[in-house]
Formats: sequence, structure tokens, C-alpha cells
Amino acid sequence: MNKAYSISLCSILFLLFLSHGVSQSLQKQEQSVLLKLKQQWGNLLHMSQWIPSTNSPSHCSWPGISCTSNSVTGLNLYDVNITTPVPSFICDLKNLTDINLGYNFIPGEFPKALYNCSKLEYLDLSDNYFVGTIPSDINRMVQLRNLSLGGNNFSGNIPAAIGQLQELRTLELGASQFNGSLPPELGNLSNLETLWLSKIENLSPSRLPSNYTQLKKLKNLWIAKSNLIGGIPESIGEMTALEHLDLSTNNLSGKIPDGLFKLKNLSIVFLHRNKLSGEIPQVVESLKLTLIDVSENSLTGSIPEDFSKLNKLSGLALFMNQLSGNIPEGLGRLPGLIDFRLFINNLSGVLPPDLGKYSNLRTFEVSSNRLEGKLPEHLCSQGKLSDVVAYDNNLIGELPEGLGNCSSLTTVKIYNNKLSGNVPSGLWTSLNLNYLMLGNNEFTGVLPEKLAQNLSRLEIKDNKFSGTIPTGSSSWKNLVVFKASNNHLTGSIPWELTNLPRLTTLSLDQNQLTGDLPSRIQSWKSLNTLNLSRNELSGQIPAELSFLPNLNYLDLSENQLSGQIPSQLGQSKINSLNLSSNKLSGTIPRTFENDAYADSFLDNPGLCTSSNNLKLKLCSSQPRKRDKISTPYLVLIITLGIVIFLLAVSFSFLIIRGHWSKNRLESKWKLTSFQRLSFTESKIVYGLNDHNLIGTGGSGKVYHVPVNREGDGVAVKKLWNDKKLDHKLEQEFLAEVEILSLIRHSNIVKLMCCISSESSKLLVYEYMENRSLDRWLHGKNNQRIVSASGSFHGISLDWPKRLQIAVGAAQGLCYMHHDCVPPVIHRDIKSSNILLDTEFNPKIADFGLAKLLVRQGELATMSTVVGSFGYMAPEYAHTVRVNEKIDVYSFGVVLLELATGREANNGGGSEHSSLSDWAWRHVQEDKPIAEALDPEVKEPCNVEEMCWVFKVGIICTETLPSRRPSMKEVLQLLLRCSRLVMSYGENVSIIEYNGAPLLRNSKRENVLEE
Repeated sequence: MNKAYSISLCSILFLLFLSHGVSQSLQKQEQSVLLKLKQQWGNLLHMSQWIPSTNSPSHCSWPGISCTSNSVTGLNLYDVNITTPVPSFICDLKNLTDINLGYNFIPGEFPKALYNCSKLEYLDLSDNYFVGTIPSDINRMVQLRNLSLGGNNFSGNIPAAIGQLQELRTLELGASQFNGSLPPELGNLSNLETLWLSKIENLSPSRLPSNYTQLKKLKNLWIAKSNLIGGIPESIGEMTALEHLDLSTNNLSGKIPDGLFKLKNLSIVFLHRNKLSGEIPQVVESLKLTLIDVSENSLTGSIPEDFSKLNKLSGLALFMNQLSGNIPEGLGRLPGLIDFRLFINNLSGVLPPDLGKYSNLRTFEVSSNRLEGKLPEHLCSQGKLSDVVAYDNNLIGELPEGLGNCSSLTTVKIYNNKLSGNVPSGLWTSLNLNYLMLGNNEFTGVLPEKLAQNLSRLEIKDNKFSGTIPTGSSSWKNLVVFKASNNHLTGSIPWELTNLPRLTTLSLDQNQLTGDLPSRIQSWKSLNTLNLSRNELSGQIPAELSFLPNLNYLDLSENQLSGQIPSQLGQSKINSLNLSSNKLSGTIPRTFENDAYADSFLDNPGLCTSSNNLKLKLCSSQPRKRDKISTPYLVLIITLGIVIFLLAVSFSFLIIRGHWSKNRLESKWKLTSFQRLSFTESKIVYGLNDHNLIGTGGSGKVYHVPVNREGDGVAVKKLWNDKKLDHKLEQEFLAEVEILSLIRHSNIVKLMCCISSESSKLLVYEYMENRSLDRWLHGKNNQRIVSASGSFHGISLDWPKRLQIAVGAAQGLCYMHHDCVPPVIHRDIKSSNILLDTEFNPKIADFGLAKLLVRQGELATMSTVVGSFGYMAPEYAHTVRVNEKIDVYSFGVVLLELATGREANNGGGSEHSSLSDWAWRHVQEDKPIAEALDPEVKEPCNVEEMCWVFKVGIICTETLPSRRPSMKEVLQLLLRCSRLVMSYGENVSIIEYNGAPLLRNSKRENVLEE
């Protein structure tokens, strides 16, 4: 017995010794593989701490490494800047179950070497640079429970073989370039809990496979913006585990299935931006619902009464449908309601009186309906309300007194109703108020001495306000638009009102104002619209109006103005003028003697004109004496005639000789084409005349040259010197040709050919109908840009177009920095170098300053510092060694331009201060970002997106280049800004569909998560 016991004990000790030896051997082998990975991928972030230690041989404590029983089972290298392919030896880590390489820069095709990781359960390769197709035999990875490949450039079909991975719980393939249709085989993944197929915009129009609804364990189904058509299957009501559903921004039609809102676990529904019709299901049993967004469809019928049972509901978006009937009263008593958006429907009846009483209501938007009665009294009882948007209804009564104590308000738009009484005194000065629009109601009372410090737009037109314009108006410093037409205002226009430097629009017409026009108007540098018509103003028109740099609309009609029209007014930028029905006298300035101003001076008996184009009397002139022409004069006339004849003959000879010389010179033109051309060099050369000139820059002139009878044309940049092209222009020409002939991208202007001779160089590009971005952002009248072809653009650059431009330009720069071999830095990114086609798609242009980098990440040495003030990165002004982060900085300034409407060199009045400096000060002083946004395009529906773009602009303009994101990161942030991010309340500040954090860097995170 003792002998047997001894033998057994020895066996155990031997096995333990053998196990220890195997363990040590395995650890050494795994450590060797990890160090080899470090060498392959470079000494990156976490990997810099992968250092063998004699005291602690275990590598399980290294960052990014997870172990089980002292063996590596997890490799988490998320966002560590990996730029080279996945090595084949990675599966020499035999016990790997988890690999996370997401959010890096890994190129190449799907790494089939991962097939050798036989125990792999979790694989995340999302947000990289993978290309090609997903292998059709991917079903060999039979143990996979999580497969995340989204945010790459995978193309081709989604392989049906994925449907054989029966252990899958999570499948994320969204934001890719797949085509074909959705494979029905995915409906066989019986254990699947999350399916993300959103933003696959190249998919052919396809229906949602009906067998997807057989996924009984599926909790999250996200297929937004992926070209779905047809109806939502009725069987979706059988997906008993479903919690989150997003089928938004597709072309789905038909009804919302009755069973959808009966799902017990359903909490989030996004079906907005489709073509759904019919009624919303009236029976609702999904009591866990927190968000419902079925906006922008064609839904009819009434709002279900059962919505009043949803005690967890925080967001209800039913806007832009055809809903009718009353709003259920019980909605006002929902304790979690934060966002309430029902605008643009046919709703009637009164608003739920308890709205805001029991919840932290933040957004209240019910405009463009047929609602009656009063605004609910308790809208801001919890002190969180930011937006009250109820215009275009039939509301009556006084404003709730509680709005006067609501410091959280930013927007109040209640115009076009029948509201009456005095405005609550506290509302005028509400702490965060930006917009106060009360027009076309029956409000009474007087204007306050003080307004909210942040108020940029005040509209009180078509009401019954009385009294004088207060002298305290000099404190309204941030006011941009002030419209008070058609009220009962009296007294004179105080000079204090002219002390508003940001004011662009002032409308005080149809009041009872008296006295002279103010002449101390030097602060009105931004004013472009001034309407003082139909008052009782007297005195003369001050000449100072002529010197306002941006004034283009002036209406002083139907007053008692007298005296002469200032002659300087004819040299101003005014293109819409009305001075009719006054007591003006004298002569009309010559500039206005044309048909465009035919009605501008009527009913002024003392005015006259020297032209027959105006409907005024002609100015009298002394009759001329008709003397006989004397003989000496006759001789002089004949002599002059002979001289003129000889000059004409000589001039004709010179033209003929010049034409012959030009033809001889043009025979020496050399054309180098980069595209298939439908024109010859002679067609281009003959089109270089003043009639076709559309721009002049530092390196030459730009022409729009038609090349066929339909008027299609090309843009031609001409680098010119009388004798020989100087060295600098020659270098710029060669640089632009070299770069543009190599790169091909839809967001980079296409170089069609170059034409050169001994004394001239021509670059021929595709023509961009809408010219440059800066013309639309900062032009004299960006709603009235006339193209070179003569077409009229009446479309303003609204926020959706601005966001589209930001994303497109980022795509072009991302291609230059990350996809070109070698990479390209532009060095002169600015809004004037971003051109727009007919659909406002942006294309980066003007590569004369661009530089090819020898290797990615290598600093390029520049012989001189060139660029544009306001766009240049700080390091660019102090060193000639630069990298692609200078483009990131410049692009950040462009983003700030798009968000704020300010010019790059507009730093708040200081000639040495830039927009980026101003924006950083704004953030550092803890001012609300909403204050900095362009009031011309800022609306409640886009404020969040505008703030996001502003924040991205901030992080792009970090002083230290190392703190700036790459263009790939910038592009991902901008893409996620549109449609992928939606905020609802305090507890859920950002819902992000792919579950990944936007930025990890703490400094950027502070900005983005303000």
C-alpha cells in the first residue's frame, strides 16, 4: 500500500514538473511571437511597453495582452496606429480567442492567415483600410462568436458562407463598399444578437429578406441607409428579443406592421426618411420604448393613444408626415419625455396642457400644424427647455409666464399665430437665448432696454408693439437680424442702434418713426439690408450710407425725405434701391439711369434725369447755337478724317500681321493629355479672351472656355510671362502637372491636359459650375451667384450642403494622405481652393504648392514658407520641415468657416487674429458653442451637427501637430456626424450605432464631449 502510494505521488510530481516545463516553454514561445509582432508593426503606443523582464518573465501584464492560465488568449491593439498588414505568424499564439485590431490603418485584403487561429471567437478588424472581397470560405472560422469588419473598403458580395457561422452573436459589416444584395443566408444565424449592415450605399435596391425575422435571439437590427425597398415584413412582430431597430434613410414603403409595437423588449425604433404610408399601429405593448422616430415619411391617421402608456419614452419624432387629429393628452404626463417633435403635419386641437410638467422637456417642436388654444403653461417647469418652435398654427392667448424664467431657452419661434398680450419680461433677457421670433401675432407692449446677451435674431414684425426704440439698444451687441416692421413704434431712430457691428438686417418699415436718419453709422460694417420705408422720416439722405461696405438693399420709400440724392450713392454696392414717394430733388446719379431702377425714384416731383430710361422728367439744358461751319473748321475736319483713315489702315495691317504671328506661334503649342479629349489645343488657345475670364490669382488667370455648341466648357489656368516663365511659376506648373496627372479621386479636380509653348503654360481642368466655396460662404451675396455660363443660382448654401462639402473635401484629403503612393500634402488648403460642381460636390484644386512625401510619415523639407494667412499651421511659420498635419490644420479652419460663416482671417476685429484663435478663445472661455454658429443657417434641427463640426475644427487646429487627428480620423468623425449620431437628453448624450468611441485622446475627448 505504501509502495503504491509512493509510486502515485511520484507520478503526480513528475506530471507537475512536466507541466511546469511545458508552461515555461509556451511562455517563451508566446513572448517571442509578441516581440516579433512588435518588430513587424513598429514600436507603437502599447507595444513600447512590451519589454521582457528577468524578474517577471510573464508577458501577461503587457498592455493589450489578456491571458488565461498564463497563456495569451486576447490581443487588443485597438487604435494604436498600425499601418502594415497582419502578419501570417500571428496565429502562432495557439490559444488566441480574441483579436481586436480595430480603428487602425491596416491595408491589404482580408488576412486569411487568421484561419489558423483555430480557437478564435472574437475578431474585430473594423475601421481599417482593408480592400477586396471577404473570402467565400470564411465559414472555416467555425468558432467565431463576434465578427466586426465594418468601416473598411471591402467590396463585392457579402458572402453567403457567413450564414454558416452558427456560433455568431455579433455581425458588423456596415459602412463598407459591398454591392449585390443582402444575402438571405444571414437569416440562418440562429444565435445572432446584433446585426449591423448600415451605410452600405452601393447595395443594389433590395428587400429586407423575410427570413431575417426568424432570428429569434436578435436584439439589435441596424440596416440604415443601405438601399432597402419594399415593405417591412409583417413577421417582424415575431422577433421577440428585438430591442433596437434602425431601418432609417432607405426607400421602404407600405405600412408599419401591426406587430412591431407589440414586441415586449423593443426600446428604440428608427424608421425615419423612408416612404412609409398608412397609419401608425394603434395597439402599442412595447412598454420599454425610449425612442420612436418615424419622421419624414407619408404616414396618415392619428397619433396612437397607446403612446401615452410609454412611461420610459424620452424621444418622439413624428415630424414631416400627414398625421391628423388631436395630440393625445396623456403624452403630456410621460415622466421621461425629453424631445417632442411633431412639426409639419395636419394635427389639430389643443396641445396637452401638462407637457413639461412631469418631465425634463428639452425640445418642443410643433410648427406647421393647425393647432389651437394656448401654449402649455408648464413647458419649462423643470428648467431644461431649450427650443420652443410652434410657428404656423392658430395658437391664441398670452405666452406662459414660465417662459420668462426659463434660462435654458436658446430658440423661441412662435410667429404666424394669434398670440397676444405682453411678452414676459424675463424672456427678453433669457440667459442663453439666440433666436426670438414673434412675428405676425398680436403682441403689445414696448421694447426692453436690454436683450439677452447672446440674442442674434429678433423678429417682432406684424404685431402691436409701441413706444420708442430704446437708447439701451447700444447693448444689443450680438444682434444680427432685427425685424420690427408693421408695428406702432414712434420717435426717432436712436444713434445707439447704429452701434451694432454684427447687424446684417434692419427692417423698421411701416411704423411711425420721425426725425432725421442717423449719420453716425460707421459700426454698420456688416449691414446688407436696411428697410425704413413707410414712416415719417425727414431730412436728407446721409452720404455715409454710401460707404457701408456690405449694403446691397436700401428702401427709404414713403417718407418725407428731402434734398438731393448723395452722388456717392451711385458708387456703392447697392443693387436694390427704393427712394420713391419722398420730397427729393436734383439729378439722379448716372449709375442709376437704367431700367433696373425704373421704379426707384417715382413720386419725387423735384427729381429729374438725363436719361429716357427712367419714368421721370428730363433735366432742362441750355439750347445750343446752330452756327455755320467756317472754312478753317471744315479744313480741320477733312484733315482729321484723312489722319483717322490712315491710322485705321495701319491698325488693320498690324492686326493681320499679329494674327499671322499668333498662328505661327500657336503652331508650336505642345499638348499632353491625361484624359480622352473632345477638343484641340487651338480651341483652348482661341478661347483665352477677356469675355471668358472668370478669375485672377497669384500665379495666373483662369478662363472658362466653351468646347462645344451645347456650351459645355473647361477651366483653363494660364501661367503667363511676356518673355519666359519665371522659375517660381515654372516650378508651380510642373508640381501641379506631376501631382494631378497621378491621382484620381472624385473629390479632387480632374486635370484633362496641359498645353505649353515657349512663353506660356496652360492647365486644362474639368469646369466646376459653382466655382469656389469661399464665394458662397463669404461672397457679397451668396444667394445670387451667377455662373460664367450666365445661369442664375438662387439656392443658398444651407447646412446640409455645407456638411456634404465638409465630408467630400475630407475624402479627397484622406485619399491624398493615406492612399496615394507616395502620399501628397497640399500645403494650401483653403475655401477658395475647394471647388463645387452643379450638385455642390466639392473637389480640391490648386496643387501648385503641393509636395510629394518620399515615405509616409517622413517630414518634407520646404525651401520657402508659402500659404494663406488664417490657414497656416503654427509650425509652418517657424520651420520648413512639415508633414501632412499642416493640411489637417488648414482643413480644420475650413470646418470652422463652414460652421461659423466667418472668414479665416476674422479673429473678432483684430487684424492679427485668425478664426482658429477666435474659436479656441471661445471654447476656453466656456462660452456655448451654439453662440459661435452661423445664424444664417442655424436651425434647431441642425445645431447638434453644426456644433460637432465646430468641435472637429477645434481639434484639427491644435497647436501641436501630434495632437491633431489624421485625415482618416477627421473623415470618420464627419461621417459619424451625419445620421449616425443622435442625442436625446442628459442620460443618453450620444447614441452611436457601431458602439465604438469617437476619439480616445483625452484632450480631444473633452472638446467633443462638452
